[in-house]
Parts: sequence; C-alpha cells; structure tokens
Amino acid sequence: MAIDKSNGYEGIAKLFIKGRGRAVHGIGVSSVRSWVQTFPKNSTFLDLGCGTGIPVSMILDQAGMHVCGIDASPSMVEAYQQNFPKNEVRCEAAEESSFFNRTFDGIISWGLLFLLTKDAQEIVIQNAAKALQPGGRLVFTSPPCPIQWKDAMTDRDSVSLGAERYKELLTASGLMLVSEFEDEGENHYYNAIKI
Repeated sequence: MAIDKSNGYEGIAKLFIKGRGRAVHGIGVSSVRSWVQTFPKNSTFLDLGCGTGIPVSMILDQAGMHVCGIDASPSMVEAYQQNFPKNEVRCEAAEESSFFNRTFDGIISWGLLFLLTKDAQEIVIQNAAKALQPGGRLVFTSPPCPIQWKDAMTDRDSVSLGAERYKELLTASGLMLVSEFEDEGENHYYNAIKI
C-alpha cells in the first residue's frame, strides 16, 4: 500500500475544497497580506502546501508576485490549477519537492509544517533555506511550544517542534529569525531571512 504523502488531506479534499479551500477572508489573511507587502512586485514565491491556493496564492497573485505551488493531494492540485491556471503547481510532498532546485524570494508554508514528521520538518526547513535567494524570506506557522495533537480535519498526528528547536534549525540552515507573531486565530508565525 502506498504511503499517503498528503497526510490524510487527499481523503478529505472534497470537504476541504468546499469549505476552507474557498475562504478568501479567513484567519491569517491580514497577516499574510502584511508579510507579502514587504516584498517588491514581481518577486518569486513558493507556496508550500498550497491546497486550493486560496487564500495564500491568491494574496500573492493580487500583490503582483510570481507564484508556484506544491501540494501532495492530487485533488488540491487540480483545484489549484482551476483557480490559478497561470501559476505552476506540482503534486509533490513538501520534503521531496523538485521546486527546491530553484530559487525564490519568498517561501510561505501556512498550516503545513506541523502536519509533517519531525524529520520531514527538518528537511523542509533545510531545503527552503537552500532555495531562497540571499535576503530571501521564509515564513511558516507552528505552535511555539513543543506539542503533539490530532489534526482536526484528518485525525492524524500533528507535531510542533517548538520555538527553540525551530530557531536552532533556522540558524543551522543559514537563516536568521527576524520575528515571531500571531494572527487573530492564534496561529504562531516564524519569519526568517537568508543571511
């Protein structure tokens, strides 16, 4: 039996696409908009765990950015292609993405990293650092405390490595943590720059 690289999201894709996959004014939108406004127009971005592309890729597109997306759910990738036919999107697991062979000005991973195993999270952070231009930035969400819980949509394990471990990983990968902040839904963000 094949391993589900989508961490259960392919199995609930129809439900996700009908609900959260259409939420243009949801939690975190204002935080993502603020972060994107710090980049010049035409910057290149990778949306890790892009889902349908709404709202993150949508925000990037509206800001005049060039956007690529990856998601491990074939159904999410199909919905993304319908929503953003001009954007390049691939159906890949984040820790195995061929997009990391390119370079980007910004990489965003909203609501994905903690769905991955500890080892996969470390690989994604290392690969993201390599794929960033000098001065490029990575932002991702994960709780500040080391904690494990069941994902509300898939009932699969989620794990946060905690702020101290994420800081260690970022530093070891050549990134500097610039800030941490929370949105109105208490999602915790890590904002790092490639030094």
